[in-house]
Amino acid sequence: MLETLRRVVTDQGPNGKSKVWLNGPAGKIMEEAGYGVGELWICKGQNPDLTGKEDTVLGDISLEPPKGGVTFRYFIVSPENKNMTAEERAELDAATAAAFEMAGAGHARVDTSRHPAMHKTATLDFIILLRGAVTLLLDEDEVDLKQGDVVVQRATNHAWINHGEDPALLVAVLIDASA
Repeated sequence: MLETLRRVVTDQGPNGKSKVWLNGPAGKIMEEAGYGVGELWICKGQNPDLTGKEDTVLGDISLEPPKGGVTFRYFIVSPENKNMTAEERAELDAATAAAFEMAGAGHARVDTSRHPAMHKTATLDFIILLRGAVTLLLDEDEVDLKQGDVVVQRATNHAWINHGEDPALLVAVLIDASA
């Protein structure tokens, strides 16, 4: 699904006129354990270079933005199997742990007692549900979200759960808030 989504990045030519620099799919895509991430852009600091010719997302995918930076991405949450066996649940738990490790965020899984995808990052996140329906699972609450809903995620332990039948598509801006 993420391969079909398009990003357009603009630039300014030597004559000062605006033009398209990149026109195509997300720069880097990773899909694991029913979740997927499509990186759109990463700012490596508070004063991004607006004239650079580097596609900032071609390195490894990292759940968290660079120190002092911002990450802009799509992500998908696949429907959960409602009839999962204990063995399938254990496999999902292991795959989820591996996916977080692959994204350099094993440390973010501080309390997974409610769900294996629970995690907490030192970020301020702005998330919009574009398609589908998901539940935002927190330590003490949960909220069902529908298309168009917005979440301001302020460095709290959470997970995204899809109880529906179709993958959910979300877009997120993650801002580093580590001290």
